[in-house]
Amino acid sequence: MSGSNWRDHDWQLIHAPAQPPALHMALDDVLMDEVGRGHRPPTLRIWEWAGPAVVIGRFQSLRNEVDADAAERHGIEVVRRISGGGAMFIEPGNTITYSIVAPDSLVDGMGFEQAYAYMDEWVLAALAGLGIDAWYQPLNDITSAAGKIAGAAQARRGRTVLHHVTMAYDIDASKMLDVLRIGREKLSDKGTASAAKRVDPLRSQTGLPREAVIEKMLETFRECHGGTVDTLKPDELQRAEALATTKFMSREWTTVVP
Repeated sequence: MSGSNWRDHDWQLIHAPAQPPALHMALDDVLMDEVGRGHRPPTLRIWEWAGPAVVIGRFQSLRNEVDADAAERHGIEVVRRISGGGAMFIEPGNTITYSIVAPDSLVDGMGFEQAYAYMDEWVLAALAGLGIDAWYQPLNDITSAAGKIAGAAQARRGRTVLHHVTMAYDIDASKMLDVLRIGREKLSDKGTASAAKRVDPLRSQTGLPREAVIEKMLETFRECHGGTVDTLKPDELQRAEALATTKFMSREWTTVVP
């Protein structure tokens, strides 16, 4: 397939009300199918979370990443996504998450490192518009002088690419270290204060409400690439709800890498 650019596509922008963590995993899966089949134009989806979660990458070991007892104690749901990358600690209101589903012609000929950078150029522009000097840090981080702002993950299937990013708007570093083993190991010698510095949230860097940051992101995306406000189709939601139940909430999937 020959390459394409952003403006070759009729982008759809979805920002639905809060949904459960497993449903978000399933929606990525379903929208990849829909875009791949040509049933839906390329889509940017802003996520709203109905509850706290830890989202682990497709190839991560569950027991190595997550303290299951701590997650249960804090009422945090653990789900596994279809893309690679590292664990994400999610609390509603503290996180800005989005995913982009597009034909792979958009990243034709690019390696993963190039594709990550290319897919997030518009976000760096949005952050610059908010006064944040942010940059792409290989392989999959967006960072600033103050600390890491976001982590990305990708999956490719058929002729479709899924790219999603979780940005820290605010963070409960103590809880994050309680639940994520990897964070604890990296920072155990420096403690919670260091964790808060390593990930520097958008709230402290912008002083703006979360909604204002999202509004700036959507405005910048439209300026860079165009876009029409859209909603999830009833059949997409129905399929995703079924898939959330049969796959993404199942112990078999969550523990596929024990």
